[in-house]
Amino acid sequence: MEKIDSETEVVGDEFSHAVNTLRIGSGDRIILCDNSGVDYVCEVTAVKKKSFVASVVEKVENKTETTVPVKLICGFLKGDKTEYVVQKAVELGVREIVVFSSEFSSAYMSDNKLSRLNKVSVEAAKQCGRSIAPRVIYRDDFLSALREGESCKNRLIAYENLADYTAHIEQIDGDAAIVIGSEGGFSKEEVDAAFDMGYKVVTLGKRILRADTAAVCALSIIMYQVGELQ
Repeated sequence: MEKIDSETEVVGDEFSHAVNTLRIGSGDRIILCDNSGVDYVCEVTAVKKKSFVASVVEKVENKTETTVPVKLICGFLKGDKTEYVVQKAVELGVREIVVFSSEFSSAYMSDNKLSRLNKVSVEAAKQCGRSIAPRVIYRDDFLSALREGESCKNRLIAYENLADYTAHIEQIDGDAAIVIGSEGGFSKEEVDAAFDMGYKVVTLGKRILRADTAAVCALSIIMYQVGELQ
């Protein structure tokens, strides 16, 4: 939710899920979140036809959020693969998710698809107990996507067509941005552009992984290395 007051009216999908699926009623306690890292413990005080009112009982710091920010910059994938990547990235604790189109992309973004990805992020955050649902943003060109990671200490790009890798993903320390391509991968010009912006190439092993597998694999390694899976 965008803002939680001492009394908050819950409407729309959140209302429907709480009342129709979870059978929440007057007097029940629920947790509301506003992406601030705080859990608002609330009591439902009134249930109406299309909304209910929740009064804040206490504020509790959420303990599931990561202390080291990690950003995923991922090519938009065909079918529902991007939804899968977003879901798993949220479960692993990613703070920000950027989806992009590039030279070899074969899938196309729309407003409805982007809205769906953000809904997937919210659902995944609720299921794994997070207080922050990362907003999924879209960049329609690769350079704009790369700029989203410029503030990160570790800027990494997974690329298999290079003999000598310039970084080791298992040795990073601090906040990180990891770039994963679409099914078509990257052109040499795109990799050169990443180099120019301070990105370093990493490998994920001897085998060529599918894009969705590569994203989950890379994030898992990074999260372990920075201490978020220990």
